[in-house]
Amino acid sequence: MTDLPSSPAPTTRREHDSLGDRDVPEAVYWGISTLRAVENFPVSGRPIGSLRSLVRALGAVKRAAARANESLGLLEPDKSAAIQAAAGEVMGGRWDDQFVVDAIQGGAGTSTNMNANEVIANRALELLGRGKGDYSALHPIDDVNRSQSTNDVYPTAVKIALQLDLAKLCAEHSLLIESFQAKATEFTGIVKVGRTQLQDAVPMSLGQEFGAFAETLREDRHRLLELLPHLAESNLGATAIGTGITAPSGYREAVIRELASITDLPLASASNLVEATSDTGVFLLVSGVLKRAAVKLSKICNDLRLLSSGPQAGFAEIFLPAVQAGSSIMPGKVNPVIPEMVNQVAFRVVGADATVTMAVEAGQLQLNAFEPVMADSLLESLAWLTVACRQLRTHCVDGITANVPMLQQRMLGSISVVTGLAPLLGYAAAAELAKEALASGRGIAELVLERGLLDRQQAETVLSAAALAGLG
Repeated sequence: MTDLPSSPAPTTRREHDSLGDRDVPEAVYWGISTLRAVENFPVSGRPIGSLRSLVRALGAVKRAAARANESLGLLEPDKSAAIQAAAGEVMGGRWDDQFVVDAIQGGAGTSTNMNANEVIANRALELLGRGKGDYSALHPIDDVNRSQSTNDVYPTAVKIALQLDLAKLCAEHSLLIESFQAKATEFTGIVKVGRTQLQDAVPMSLGQEFGAFAETLREDRHRLLELLPHLAESNLGATAIGTGITAPSGYREAVIRELASITDLPLASASNLVEATSDTGVFLLVSGVLKRAAVKLSKICNDLRLLSSGPQAGFAEIFLPAVQAGSSIMPGKVNPVIPEMVNQVAFRVVGADATVTMAVEAGQLQLNAFEPVMADSLLESLAWLTVACRQLRTHCVDGITANVPMLQQRMLGSISVVTGLAPLLGYAAAAELAKEALASGRGIAELVLERGLLDRQQAETVLSAAALAGLG
């Protein structure tokens, strides 16, 4: 006898929700809610699966909820174990390609929460030896989402994701500080003309200039670290609007305890869950600090571009590493492309801050429906700033060198040294010296000695590099 051909495996499965039935591809782990969201929100082209920290955080929240529900007798041990295992895989990144909902979505993050519920439920069903979509055995809402609402799951996951990505930014920020500080040490004895309003001011050292860059960044790192305690507050257990409806007694404390253990973060329950569910001010705070850090970093990059401008007709005080050819028409041209990239990152962060500001303002009554665009904006800003800091350090700052001959030449002919004489000779007399030096092309020291205003030893002491730049 000839074996009969086997029936081909089904390519779809039928799922049901309150709006009706839909066919879902059999191979995927998401379900009908995710399918509808994909159809409804083809906006940015960035699926939430591309937001690694957010997906990791969602897995952590679902794992903590399963543990808490099991401890309170609300979830059978076998279901809890399967959900925890699936959620652990989500945390590890195994199913990122299954988180397909667009980052920009209506519904206050409900589609993101349901995407997580469905992926974890269908993977848990597999682990239990069941088929995808067999929700009578384990349900995305009744089991994976038990004692929860999008309105406490989503903001908690976003805050955890922000903490994770903020730690990465702070680490890169610290390395960039160290790079600028190393250059400050390297350039300690190199004296140059300082500038205010793009006009010659008084002497300083190149090391002082780079040390100021390091200190500017150091101040911003302190501000970034100050955000962490604000992000540690969670409204888990608040469910829909902060009243805790559908969450049993003891769940709030249990789920926060489990989530803190899973994430190794110092999480705490909000003192007022209604306020914590409706108020998104913490996201505005984070956005403002990120904007500050971006703007100040961009200002430093403006200075690097000015100081390296040239090589013949500009400031030409420092050399940035040449990382690529600068022109398709001008042979030999090299541009400050790394600082320019950082500038553009800063522009984007400033724009993201405007987005977050408007989204926070648009909240109404007990919920802000616009947390998805806040999350996308903040996580993008963190990711871009982290890369910008790394590239600025490794492809620019670490390789900066000083144009010592140019700096020495300018100092020899600079009238800026006359400021050091003002306390001895008086402002008016010093100003006359400056005018004559400019008109005649002669040096300040030469004129001082010629007029007998100071003897040679006095002039050398007052006009020394150490005295002029405050290095002594």
